[in-house]
Amino acid sequence: MDTLRGLSADRARLADSIRVPWSLLAGFGAVAAWWVGAAAGTTPGEEYDPPAAGLLALAVVLVIIYLIQRETGVRFRSMGPQAGVAVAGIVVGCLVLFSISLGLVSFGLQWAVILTSALAFGLTTWLAGVAYRGAARNLRRG
Repeated sequence: MDTLRGLSADRARLADSIRVPWSLLAGFGAVAAWWVGAAAGTTPGEEYDPPAAGLLALAVVLVIIYLIQRETGVRFRSMGPQAGVAVAGIVVGCLVLFSISLGLVSFGLQWAVILTSALAFGLTTWLAGVAYRGAARNLRRG
């Protein structure tokens, strides 16, 4: 029984000591802004050719995940429900902002994509922080 209490105490101490790596989470925001901003270089309509930035953005996200694990020393085996909802929010939010960006480009308002890109950066950075804190809370529970 003492061993279990010791493990729980260690898990709680680890969860309390994890600091949020905001610079790396802002990297997620930068990738989202870049992907949403890629809409400015497209031509929506019948000749639409989606930007090739999607696979490169995914590769950069995987590198950022690796860097977060290396910096914090923690590998999250499961994220928990709060983190899962936050990640889903990132995906849905970026898809909506990309669609809005395509609409702006179709009206000849390429300059306005700067606004949707900035919004994607802020939304993704914030939700990545929510996901990270949720995963840390899930770590505490085991």
